[in-house]
Order: sequence, then C-alpha cells, then structure tokens
Amino acid sequence: MEGAASSAMIMRGTHSTRSPEIRFLTYQGLRPTGTVTVPLNARFHANPISAANFLTRAVAAPVKPPATPQTKRSKVEIIKEQSNYLRYPLNEELQTEAPNINETATQLIKFHGSYQQDNRDERFKGGKSYQFMLRTKNPAGKVPNKLYLVMDDLADEFGIGSLRLTTRQTFQLHGVLKKDLKTVMSTIIRNMGSTLGACGDLNRNVLAPAAPYLTRKDYLFAQETAEKVAALLAPQAGSYYDLWVDGEKIMSADPPDVVEARSDNSHGTNFEDSPEPIYGTQFLPRKFKVAITVPTDNSVDILTNDVGLVVVSDETGEPQGFNIYVGGGMGRTLRVETTFPRLGEPLGYVPKEDILYAVKAIVVTQRDNGRRDDRKYSRMKYLIHEWGIEKFRSVVEQYYGKKFEPFKELPQWEFKSYLGWHAQGDGKYFYGVHVDNGRIKGATKKALRNLIEKYGLSVRLTPNQNLILCDIRHYWKRHVTSLLSQAGLLHSSYVDPLNVTAMACPALPLCPLAITEAERGSPDIIKRVRAVFEKVHHQSYIFLK
Repeated sequence: MEGAASSAMIMRGTHSTRSPEIRFLTYQGLRPTGTVTVPLNARFHANPISAANFLTRAVAAPVKPPATPQTKRSKVEIIKEQSNYLRYPLNEELQTEAPNINETATQLIKFHGSYQQDNRDERFKGGKSYQFMLRTKNPAGKVPNKLYLVMDDLADEFGIGSLRLTTRQTFQLHGVLKKDLKTVMSTIIRNMGSTLGACGDLNRNVLAPAAPYLTRKDYLFAQETAEKVAALLAPQAGSYYDLWVDGEKIMSADPPDVVEARSDNSHGTNFEDSPEPIYGTQFLPRKFKVAITVPTDNSVDILTNDVGLVVVSDETGEPQGFNIYVGGGMGRTLRVETTFPRLGEPLGYVPKEDILYAVKAIVVTQRDNGRRDDRKYSRMKYLIHEWGIEKFRSVVEQYYGKKFEPFKELPQWEFKSYLGWHAQGDGKYFYGVHVDNGRIKGATKKALRNLIEKYGLSVRLTPNQNLILCDIRHYWKRHVTSLLSQAGLLHSSYVDPLNVTAMACPALPLCPLAITEAERGSPDIIKRVRAVFEKVHHQSYIFLK
C-alpha cells in the first residue's frame, strides 16, 4: 500500500575493526527511498501490538499516509484494485460461452447491480443451473411508468415471471441467464432505470419515505435529497456504461450542487486526477447505506443505516437542515460473537446547504479508516464502535471543514406503511398495495400491470416491500379498488396485522447463502402464528426474526 514502509535486511561483512552492522533498505510503497544502518549489537525494543495496528486503511489516501503501516488486505480488495475501475476481468468473462463467470468477475459484477446465483432446486439433477439476479437502483423508491412496464416485461421474457420488491425500495429480477445479461441491463438503462451500485462495496440505494405528499415541503425535500446523495456517491469511471451500452452514457446530467460537492477537494477528500474522485481504485471497505426521512416517519427504519438523515424544518414547514445519525447496521456473522447489530447514534446537525459535503466527509472517513483486512468487521458501525462517537466526529469534521452543530430535538418515531387510500394534496390520490413478501407474480402482477398501463400511473416502492400507485384521479378509485380485489389484493383494513410487517428473504432456491426456506415458508408460518393468537385471543402486533 502507498505510504506503508517496508524493509529488507542485508548483512555487512565483519573483516574491518568496526562492529558488525545490519543495513536495512527502506521503501515508500514499492519505491526504494534509501538505507538505514544499525550496529549488530544495538538494543531493540518491540512496540506493543494493539488491535488498531491491524486496521487496513484505503489505498492511496489523498490527505496523508496512514499513521500505522498496513499490509494485510482481503482478496476482494486486491480484486477491486486490479480491475481497472470494475472492468477487468468481467468484460472478458461476459464474452465466454460458459453459463457462469469466474470468482473474480463474480465479485465485480456486484458493483454493476447483479449477483451470480444458481437454482438450488436443480442441483441434484446434474450440476449447477447458473443464473443471475439483477437489482435496480431507485432513490426514494421512485419508478416512472415506463420503467415499471419494462421491468414487468423483462420478468416474463428473461426472468422467472415475477418481480421482487426489496427493503431498500428497489426491484430484484431473478433468473436471468448470462447470455441475456447485456440485453436486460441495456434495456433497463435505456428506459430510465439503473442497476449501478445496487450491490457491492459502495453506497447502495438511498431510502426516503415513498409517500407522494406533494404539498409537504419536508417530504419533497427528503426525496430530492435522496436523489442528490445517490448521484453524489454513484461511481464515475464509466465501466458500467462501457460494459452494458457500449460506452454510451444514457443518464441525464447531475444537478450543479452535486457536481460541485463531488469535485470539491478543499479538505482533502478526493483522489486528484482520478476517474473515481471519491472512491479511488478500492471503493469502500464494505457496503454503505443511507436513509433520509422526516420527523416521526420511520418507514425507512432510520437507525439501521450507516447514515440516517432527518429533515429539520422551521415552524412554517420550510426545511432548514438535517440531524445526522451514524453507525447503524443489523447484520452479523453466524456464531461469531464479536460481530453484532447496532443502531445509529447522533452525530450532529448541519444546515441544508452543507448536507452533501457532510455526507461526503462521513463516507471518506469510512473509506480511509474502515477495515479492509477482514470483511466481517468492515462496516462503519465497527469503526465507530472501536473509536467512539467523539473521535469519529472529530475525524469527520476534518474532512467536512466545520464543526457539527448540536443535534436538534425530535419527536417519537412511528411506523407508517402507507397502505390504502391517501390524498396527495394536488386533488389526486395514491393507493398503497400490500404485496406478500414483495413478490409480484400471477394475478397480482397482471392486475398491477393493467392499472399502471391503463391509467399511466407512476409507482413508488416502499421499504416494507409494498408498492404505491400514484396520481390516481377521484373517478378512477372504484375501478382501481375493484380490479385489485379481484386479484386477491385486499384493502389494508383486511390485511392481517401479522402480515403488514412480516418479511422474508428469498432464501431457497435463489440465494447461495441460504440454509433453509424463508419466502416460500412464510405464508404457512404466519397462518400457524395467527392460529395460536386466535386460540389465546391475542390481537396485537408481533415482530419475529
């Protein structure tokens, strides 16, 4: 790693009257910088080893080399560094006739929004049946009408006939064959969509409340900020467009304030003259999750994200700035007790015009200090746990260039599902549709397609794996309700409370890490739990994991 000193020992002859000596060659990175000569009889004192000595920092940190030399890195770090900004060898592997790609390319394609999987129900029929899952990136869960219809078509033509809604307000499309990857990817890109950064060691989809309250300035500002943070932290080197649309960049230009915040290097945040000014060659140590919301609305589960932003408004409802939480994350490694879930904690408050710079400073702090030697401990929550919030805040402020203001007082959080009918505020309505486990298939898929196509509706995806139909006129409401009911999509008042908050990952047969059923087993589990509740006359909510 650049900035890490290493040495080689060379013995000097002892034929002279001088004391025997040892000469050390010194290096800066791989470049020799000189020698140091030490008498053989010199006394040495070993420095104590601490856990901090084993933290691996980001390669080529732009401000200064790490204080402690770090050499050990996980294999994924080497893959990223040697990939030419996520191109090689994925570009070559996609050209082969094999139904799968190699392990190195499998790591890289995650950054492009895809995971290599195999149908585990087919494993006992003679080898692996390889396929790919694609995940879209939809800041604030926004899905234009055109994109929804395209995703619906792709699921039938190239997938397994269904769409999966995720807890990060995105689509997952399962069952795509390698030979169809470019066709599917390019179709998504050319129809107002993207999969760039939906997976991998970088910022994932940015959450915000999905509700289209068009007269609520705080909701609109949260959703707008989600789109800007997503743009700020999107990869810039162009490999995504090189691989999937032959170098043609389809997306529209970023807002001026995003471009300015990304290029600003007044506090040493950027890699100068790099195609990836924020991420460099190694991107982040692990995935990074951001959510934005307004006071009381915890539909995004704000404290479970690496960064949680809460819009703070004045008494007139005009947004003024953001409270910032940091260090959330619910994942842990099975049977490894040193890994743990963690809720975010307050970092401070920033005025609204500074939010992109503050988020960038947090990301860079994780980039330069998060562990890169052991991926079990690479999330930002472990850095904050080790350092403590005061040290973390101090380092972030160096990159931010300012002190954080005191955290503003907030009211209690509430869970909001947005199911059923709601007024948008512009004379139109939105309808929240409950989708069991987020799986859109069969009659549900057909009914939603008919409504969205017939009325030209836009769509919002929620963090509870549900879907919101937007811009519904008053005189359409009866037909919308009727068509959904015929497809078995109940009005929210008839949905079992257990089902409202129930979630299950796809698990078998799609996930390579799954050890049991989840999505396919959850309907029966919920029925059995409900039967027990009925037996003891218990009606309240319950959360099971």
